[in-house]
Amino acid sequence: MNLHNARYEVTAVNPEQYPEHDMPEVAFIGRSNVGKSSIINCLLNRRNLARVGGTPGKTRVINFYNIDDTIYLVDLPGYGYAKVSKQEKASWGKLADTYLTSRKNLKLLVLLLDIRHKPTQDDMTMKSWISASGIPYIVAATKADKLSRPAVMTRKKDIAAVLSIPADSIIPFSSTRRTGREELLETIQKLLKAEI
Repeated sequence: MNLHNARYEVTAVNPEQYPEHDMPEVAFIGRSNVGKSSIINCLLNRRNLARVGGTPGKTRVINFYNIDDTIYLVDLPGYGYAKVSKQEKASWGKLADTYLTSRKNLKLLVLLLDIRHKPTQDDMTMKSWISASGIPYIVAATKADKLSRPAVMTRKKDIAAVLSIPADSIIPFSSTRRTGREELLETIQKLLKAEI
């Protein structure tokens, strides 16, 4: 898989707009402003392929990125942003839920959490849903560059305790310093091979 051969393919708001193909999809999900677009850009060694929103809660669509005609990376709408109406939250939730429950190509989820903060009720709800769905998943803790190494280790343990998962299964990630990039890529490739 050539990561340099990556392109934005389509933006969708309903299943009729999803791209038609038989490749596996890896979807990124997390709270608004957790860094979904930044992590996709970092993984692909691109600065602006995935659009980084200037205002949290602005991603109201699903973006599909074709990687070397081998896999797709999918950027799902962020959840949990406080400064939007309940109606908007419900519509974004429906958008993501429709993709998550109906997309046969979905083979792996990457749940993104901000390592600086305790997982929210929304994060815990999402993790419970993923666990119940049976879809393989990875937890990546973003913005690791904002903390010291000892603090990163402490926060991993705290997050693991809240989510009831092993601390060593959480990948600390920094799009700025590229920390965790190789580990996340290797984990994605390993899980996809097991799934396909």
